[in-house]
Amino acid sequence: MLQILTVTFPFFALVLCGYLAARRGMLPLAAIPGLNGFVLFFALPCMLYRFGASTPIAELLDVQVALTYLLCALIMVGFVVAVTLHGRIGWNDAAFGALVGAFPNTGFMGVPLLVALLGAKAAGPAIVTILVDMVITSSLCIALSRLGGTDGVSATQAAKNALKGVAANPMPWSILLGALVSALQLELPKPVVTTVGLLADAASPVALFTIGAVLARSQMLAKDDKTHEVHWQEYVPVALIKLFLHPLLVLLVGVSAVSLGVPIDKFALTVLVLLAALPSASNVSLLAERFGADNGRIARIILVSTAAAFFTFSGAVALMVGI
Repeated sequence: MLQILTVTFPFFALVLCGYLAARRGMLPLAAIPGLNGFVLFFALPCMLYRFGASTPIAELLDVQVALTYLLCALIMVGFVVAVTLHGRIGWNDAAFGALVGAFPNTGFMGVPLLVALLGAKAAGPAIVTILVDMVITSSLCIALSRLGGTDGVSATQAAKNALKGVAANPMPWSILLGALVSALQLELPKPVVTTVGLLADAASPVALFTIGAVLARSQMLAKDDKTHEVHWQEYVPVALIKLFLHPLLVLLVGVSAVSLGVPIDKFALTVLVLLAALPSASNVSLLAERFGADNGRIARIILVSTAAAFFTFSGAVALMVGI
């Protein structure tokens, strides 16, 4: 367990540093979008490209991994919506609660953390799950959020708009470009490789620091919102569902699939379970704010899951890998 904590502690410590920097005023709140922009449009795409280009194309096109993870994501979305859709929580809040319960922080945290724990081979399954979450899970939840019909936008139109948003996001394109380079065995000029490498190396520390800053900002904004009070019953259960039910579901579905003859690699299944054990993706807070959901509730779910994941994720690694 000590060996696991030796790897995981620096990752969560960087998140804490970002959180404290924003809370203490060392990082102006106005600077956080700039950090987010650097990570989203420069550093993280370069990191994902580098992993994609260095991963065998067969691992990036693993249909069994994609379908297993997708099935679990759909079950999670349906379950969280079913148990939270009542009273003050309508379709909009229930849908984004489901997204935050089914969407792990794979891009900002999961890929570098699992590569540090399990080696570069873990990047393949992780990249597959990023595409599933960005293209399907996010679009589905955004479409579900419009079923309340409060803004006149249909679920179909919302899903189309969500897919347009995915097309404008550089992360999927960087993955596809890396996959193309891997498939064709291309070699880029050395200055380009060096530039990409410098940006890729900056992705993990800046992304983790940014997660903490975003969480602090969301918490501060939520406290300033006096229009309604968010009770712990509205966010703690979803955080626990994310940290415990999601990885357990992935494990059960994966083991069941293997017993039925589906050729899922044991290592890939381990990666999927550990990805599901990650805290909720911090960018869901930005989506919730954009679509008018209760961002105070979403921010609290992300904050609780991130804080608790230092212990729960390390425990999941110990159980699955036995380091």
